[in-house]
Amino acid sequence: MNVAQAAAPSTLLLSRLAEGTARIGVVGLGYVGLPLALAFSRKAGLSTLGLDVDAAKIGAIRDGRSYLKHIDAAPIAEAVRSRRLEASADFSGVSSCDAVIICVPTPLTREREPDLSFVIGTGESIAPHLRPGQLVVLESTTWPGTTDEVLRPILEARSGLTAGRDFFLAFSPERENPGSGVETHSIPKVVGGHTPACLEAALAVYGAAFDRVVPVSSTRVAELSKLLENIFRSVNIALVNELKMLCHRMDVDVNEVIDAASTKPFGFMPFQPGPGLGGHCIPIDPFYLTWKARQYEFQTRFIELAGEVNTEMPRYVVQRTMEALNARGKALKGARVLLLGMAYKKDVDDMRESPSVRLVELLQERGAQVCYHDPYVPRVPRMRQHQLDMVSVPLSDEALASADAVVVATDHSAVDYARVVERAPLVVDTRNACRAVRVGREKIVKA
Repeated sequence: MNVAQAAAPSTLLLSRLAEGTARIGVVGLGYVGLPLALAFSRKAGLSTLGLDVDAAKIGAIRDGRSYLKHIDAAPIAEAVRSRRLEASADFSGVSSCDAVIICVPTPLTREREPDLSFVIGTGESIAPHLRPGQLVVLESTTWPGTTDEVLRPILEARSGLTAGRDFFLAFSPERENPGSGVETHSIPKVVGGHTPACLEAALAVYGAAFDRVVPVSSTRVAELSKLLENIFRSVNIALVNELKMLCHRMDVDVNEVIDAASTKPFGFMPFQPGPGLGGHCIPIDPFYLTWKARQYEFQTRFIELAGEVNTEMPRYVVQRTMEALNARGKALKGARVLLLGMAYKKDVDDMRESPSVRLVELLQERGAQVCYHDPYVPRVPRMRQHQLDMVSVPLSDEALASADAVVVATDHSAVDYARVVERAPLVVDTRNACRAVRVGREKIVKA
């Protein structure tokens, strides 16, 4: 459909936003959807319907409880009590919404190809309940073209409506950073519409809840902007991870090198090495673009190389652990290894794509007896591609002393690292968490 055919944004949608009577639907109440629903219900004061297939999440919201560590229960309870936030598993509620925002997972398959099953399933679930004048926005990170090539045909075929004429379609990449303390509404919101009319409708909706909205010319631009943001981080993290491995051979402290370079007031941005990448974006997004690029007979060599470096980091950590044990006359096979941190980053309970999972698997494959401690992850949840039946052990003096090696995989603030170094016979530090410890530094091995 060309621009001339595009209808003007729904007068009803814009008038309801202006009056504060618009109703917003958010599909997927995880790390992205829940804070987004709170932004619309609390910051914008709009009636918000959260939809999810997880009965536990629905029940928690209805009870005014939070299931995410970095989100307090109080704002949820207040929004529910004021009836600005509802939660349901009944997708027929989509018909009561003026805008429907999709925030579902977009993982990778074992072959590192995009898995859009959640997006497709959501599209099929909401399409029968769409009505003229509604706005549908996809926020899930994906390859450029998904909104137009995958989601739009599903919505149109199953609803009998046409995007840009009967309903409005847009893409707006999520930018959540769990545990950062930055409120959702204060993060600038990039928005791309299927048509100019779709863009205007989406800007109006997000403008009600966000301090700043950033319009772009198409859904593809918005989709690719999100990939660029995270590929930028992936490439730079791969750079410092590779430098870390080189610095080990050169007997140079990579963290001291980074600190020194960071004093330059221009042209340098510090990134920190670690045991691998984790989270819902950075380990996944580069492979979405490399997959799509192959359809254009283009090889994204730089991006793929960064992905290879970051993917191999858990193996490097295991190798360094084995070398450190060997230096102390102990084999990795049969060794007792205590892993500190199962979440993918400090002070959150988010385990998505955590490198700690791969560390456990690699250590167990080599015959180590592995346990873990994480104050935010009491039990390893069920995962699509990993099966770890483990619970967190108390970080007691006995647990530290009885371990042949303690591997710091996540640098949670709640852990007393001076005590860890004092009690443990060997500490393999992948996060530079023990940098302030002065006594017992001979026990610390950086990896």
